[in-house]
Amino acid sequence: MKKLGLDATDIRILSAIQRHGQLSKARLSEIVNISPTPCWARFDRLKAGGFIRGYSAEIALERLCDFTQVIVTVSLTRHRRTDFERFDAWIIGQDEIVDCVATGGGMDYVMKVVCPTLTAFQALMQDMLEADLSVDRYMTYITTRVVKAARPNIAKLAGSVPRDRTV
Repeated sequence: MKKLGLDATDIRILSAIQRHGQLSKARLSEIVNISPTPCWARFDRLKAGGFIRGYSAEIALERLCDFTQVIVTVSLTRHRRTDFERFDAWIIGQDEIVDCVATGGGMDYVMKVVCPTLTAFQALMQDMLEADLSVDRYMTYITTRVVKAARPNIAKLAGSVPRDRTV
């Protein structure tokens, strides 16, 4: 897919959508500080270009129920493509695994798991071991509190905000 050239206004639109979710045409143009018609045209172009994947709400899960959150690192025994594909497919099918990244270095995967109880988490890990996924070892880290959970700063990533170079 060809990358669209983005300018500072496009980045402001994406940042506003990321921070606030769905916005009215008037509110988005107010935040971005351009008139509604060109703002919405840019928004439509960004959406058509695949820059906006969807919208979601951030739910205060702790107000809804008790839960256990665990960070899990996993190392596979073998490192063939089929081993990674089989593990990836299993992970995708598990609702309790809310984040999973493949990594280079000492561990192959880092996952964030959210379960209603520690017993449910242990059952999930047992299922993982019994699924013949070539797991060599895994380490678990019970989350006691979230210090920071944020989305990337789009403006900094895109290079439209100069970095602070003070020492």
